[in-house]
Amino acid sequence: MGFRNVKQQALERMKFKSLEGQFTSEVSEGLNCSPFEAEAVLEVVREIFLPHLDGEPAQTRPGMISLVVVRADEPPGKSIEQCAKTTVCLKLHRGEQDDRIMTEEGPAALRRARIPDLAQQALSQGGLITREDLAYRIFFVSPRTISRDLKALREAQPERPIPLRSLRQDIGPVLTHRVRIVELALTGRTERQIATRTGHSMEAVANYVSTFIRTAQLSEDGTAAHDIAFLLERSHGLIEQYLKLLRQAKASRPMRYHLKELLRLGRAGGEKKDERGQR
Repeated sequence: MGFRNVKQQALERMKFKSLEGQFTSEVSEGLNCSPFEAEAVLEVVREIFLPHLDGEPAQTRPGMISLVVVRADEPPGKSIEQCAKTTVCLKLHRGEQDDRIMTEEGPAALRRARIPDLAQQALSQGGLITREDLAYRIFFVSPRTISRDLKALREAQPERPIPLRSLRQDIGPVLTHRVRIVELALTGRTERQIATRTGHSMEAVANYVSTFIRTAQLSEDGTAAHDIAFLLERSHGLIEQYLKLLRQAKASRPMRYHLKELLRLGRAGGEKKDERGQR
């Protein structure tokens, strides 16, 4: 008789209590196929449909959390009380991947795996989270614990800035990364390829590209940069960088083709939302 692997059993139970687990179970039973075949079907659904299924409010999806945070364009040194706020929706739990990190490496490893992406998600929505947000609203640990996590992350990846409110001086390089992501999209890279290459989540990549598309559309309509920043709730500096990139794309024949494709897809997405009566 073999020994029970308690951690592996816990992982299996958690896997079944997810949307992916529900889907593969329904497919296996309904189509009378193997779990392997059901996983293959799930992967196809992820690839084709998931990027377009935005009708459901993000905060109602499993693993999501909504927070009120400071807007990213608020200057450093300003008190939290005086800063303008915005609401962001973050993907806190990624499913089996996070369950495995938690059971095999522990809570510290899970926090350090999630903090950079959570900060990027907030920034992509125009906000900046703080150590206190991470400590009291997300992971329920002490700020000192978060500080140790941040120190470990900086030592492990000094070239990868984490856009927190307290690290406002690092936002410049982060904005450069956002522009770099859009540049990759303008060279024909897919969102998955960009996410793999840059270390950002696919949600963050999609958000950056979407903001660039809206910036380009508003600019084509004659909207001034400061008005675009107001309408999209993004910093004026970011909009200026996107407009500069837009001019570069128009001047480059290869980038001009991909720019046209991005704008076409952006308009198609807007038309679909209008047909459903949303936005």
